[in-house]
Amino acid sequence: MAAPTPEPPALPALHASHAGLWLAAPDGTTQEVGKGQAINACADTPVLMLNAPLVSARLGYPDLSGLDLLELYAFLHPARFCVPTPKGLAAALDIDPPGGDAATPAFLRIALSAMLAVCERDNWAERHGAWSTLQSLARARWPWAQVLAPFVAKPERAERWLFATLPEWEDAPERPQPAQVSISEEEVQGQLARLTGEGAEQREGQRAYAAEVARIFAPREKRSKPNLLLAQAGTGIGKTLGYLSPASVWAERAQGTLWVSTYTKNLQRQLRRESRRAWPEKRADGSAPVVVRKGRENYLCLLNLEDAIQGGFAGRGAVLAHLVARWAQYSRDGDMIGGDLPGWLGTLFPRRGITALTDQRGECVYAGCPHYRKCFIERAARTSAQADLVIANHALVMINAARGRHHGHPPTRLIFDEGHHVFDAADSTFAAALSGQEAIELRRWIIGPERNTRGRRRGLAARLADVSSYDDAGGEAVEAAIEAAQALPADGWLGRIGEGAPSGPLEELLAQVRATVFARDESGGSEAGYGIETEIADPPGPLVEAAQEAQGALADLRKPLLKLGQRLEAVLEDAPDWLDSQGRARIEGARHSLAWRIDLIVAWEALLGRIGGLADADFVDWLAVDRFESREYDIGLHRRWLDPMKPFAKVVLEPAHGVMLTSATLADRDSQGEVDWARAIAASGADHIGLNPHLTSQPSPFDYASNAEVLIVTDIRRGDMAGLAGAYARLIEASGGGTLGLFTAIKRLRAVHARIADRLARAQLPLYAQHVDPIDTGTLTDIFGDDPRASLLGTDALRDGIDVPGESLRSVVLEAVPWPRPTILHRARRAAFADSEGGGGAYDDRIIRARLAQAFGRLIRSRDDSGHFVVLSAAFPSRLLNAFPSGTPIHRVSLDEAVSRLAAGPPARQGGFSPAGLDVPAG
Repeated sequence: MAAPTPEPPALPALHASHAGLWLAAPDGTTQEVGKGQAINACADTPVLMLNAPLVSARLGYPDLSGLDLLELYAFLHPARFCVPTPKGLAAALDIDPPGGDAATPAFLRIALSAMLAVCERDNWAERHGAWSTLQSLARARWPWAQVLAPFVAKPERAERWLFATLPEWEDAPERPQPAQVSISEEEVQGQLARLTGEGAEQREGQRAYAAEVARIFAPREKRSKPNLLLAQAGTGIGKTLGYLSPASVWAERAQGTLWVSTYTKNLQRQLRRESRRAWPEKRADGSAPVVVRKGRENYLCLLNLEDAIQGGFAGRGAVLAHLVARWAQYSRDGDMIGGDLPGWLGTLFPRRGITALTDQRGECVYAGCPHYRKCFIERAARTSAQADLVIANHALVMINAARGRHHGHPPTRLIFDEGHHVFDAADSTFAAALSGQEAIELRRWIIGPERNTRGRRRGLAARLADVSSYDDAGGEAVEAAIEAAQALPADGWLGRIGEGAPSGPLEELLAQVRATVFARDESGGSEAGYGIETEIADPPGPLVEAAQEAQGALADLRKPLLKLGQRLEAVLEDAPDWLDSQGRARIEGARHSLAWRIDLIVAWEALLGRIGGLADADFVDWLAVDRFESREYDIGLHRRWLDPMKPFAKVVLEPAHGVMLTSATLADRDSQGEVDWARAIAASGADHIGLNPHLTSQPSPFDYASNAEVLIVTDIRRGDMAGLAGAYARLIEASGGGTLGLFTAIKRLRAVHARIADRLARAQLPLYAQHVDPIDTGTLTDIFGDDPRASLLGTDALRDGIDVPGESLRSVVLEAVPWPRPTILHRARRAAFADSEGGGGAYDDRIIRARLAQAFGRLIRSRDDSGHFVVLSAAFPSRLLNAFPSGTPIHRVSLDEAVSRLAAGPPARQGGFSPAGLDVPAG
């Protein structure tokens, strides 16, 4: 006789929004309550809630605990996403959503019943491992464990542990170099027709674009001179399928690998979906023709996870570790950042929980790891060497090229989508920073754990113990490196410097950097609590002396590391009997890690040589104290290339055979609205290797004149925070939500949010915000896109990194003209353009127009989109108006008129506005 089905427990439920708090008692009655009553209810008994950190933030009570339904969902359905709102959870569970705030607590109880019912279904896809994980979670005192226990039956057979279920990757022979082929336009257009599908709209711009992209797959004519294409493709062209069409033809005929690089994770996900039209999920032999590659820090490290679930994590951290272990059994590729791990999971637990489970410090022991053959990172690297298409990001492509770190042949055909960000990515990749945070990480990598530090951190001695015991010279080099690393900053360095008691030459250097920065700051940032900086010019004597001492200490560290690298090479050349293939792979990995850390030290030495010495015209150097909300978190010396495309051209372009940079905003436009390629060519690196790139531009097919309208609001005074907040509230109310608010400063974003969130909530208009809500940016975007009445406030990451087509985004409101921050680096680059046409002012204008164009691009994502783009700036310069697509109506209006226009609905529903009615503003 089957056991009776247990009844779901009768639990109280709490819902919090900016409009108020609602509590459902165990008997099902719901009432609106105050904060004190809600907090007391949570203290008395376990309370159901959805997204506990968000509820805590709304209550203003950080230590709130309860039964979070999102944690239960993560247990039941690992590697499945749901929007973390009542509406999103209802959709995931296929139940009716609540009718409003007051109905939400009762909905949470219904959702609990639906979720517990999953455990008893025969078709519960993620049943395997649930019972075993639940036992571990019970030992970790997970509040849900007692609730779930009656519903999760013990399996008849013992469940295999995670590390026994993961498949092993296999080595494959190296892929031959691609064949030299030329693909015809007929082949490209035929493939495009197949990918878009029978009966699909024929877009001439897309066809022309695809034909141009085919150029980069032609055989290269000269060594170090790739076929370089700069392709501007307006929104709606369909550039993804436009370049995948020739790419898939070339990959099949040449048997080669194309790398497509993006700047945002959102585009990576989109590319993965679109690529399924051109390639199957798996080839006949089971291999993957399409692979997503990211940096090591994005993937779950199985050794870190094992440490965490065996006692390395305590309290709530241990719960997270077991939930991640359950996810790892079902994950497609182990990608924790932007992959199939729900982005909201990490925000439910203490900070850095997710990052602690990845390889953030480059400490991988490679073949020395017991899970090496099952490693997600290694599997991704090896499958990419056999793939037809590798989807990566700009930083990974550049780092791999700079360090020569490739499995198989380095990529010879590269497409940089979101190409307008290549300059910024190169700027970060080829930078050097000698800071306290960077230096202490180097110390930890060399020395390993000190005092009572926890975790699996290993130093050089532990990693290379067998080599040291076999090779006396190698062992001596390790010991010398550990001794020399004592000169690097140690734990507590920031506090000692603040107290005026630095220890060692590097800490003394950082103390002198801090003193110099504070002495010379004229920005006002010191008083405002912002980070501050100053040039390395006429350095004071104590700073010069400290730099010389630090330079010597770094040289003393570099020498034994160089010797160790030589000894590792010698061991590989004259391999002992005990050195098997895994040991060889581990030593190769150690050599790689050692090489780039030696390069880092060399860069630091060069930077220190700048203090008191001659400036290098290729670089911009400065000193900085980094702070957040008046709290110092780092001190350092910084070096950037004046033009980072110079190293990019050398390490990325020169070895390639075909490269394309593409974007909707790749090139600027002149005063007549024509494409101006000068800056795009300069920002491609072509000039540095004597290339004349091929240029093509395909305008957007969208009818901006009928579907969009730019409103420049002229009566909001700069610095009037109350007026700014009131403007946002009125505009969001007029639009009925569906508003993306973009800010140039986090401080103003927070101030506006604090003033208007409650007011909007009372009108059933939810408001979310970056840097306010304890939710990751990707999830915030998902929430925004799922609710047409919601609005979202954000900064740069939302200006050109999201894609929300349809009703959910009907208006974009820009807080101010996005002027470049007046940093030392910006000033130097601006000065470099002083002698060019338009001077430094034209340089600034190009940056601003690009930012405006990207922000405007969030508004119209498909032919059916329509909406308003509002700029709250009384003095918007006329010369920037050509940032917007030709024909877009632009009006200078009062706030009242802007509110009226938004209240009347999107322009397309009003019959449109004639471009002839354009108000030509004064300069």
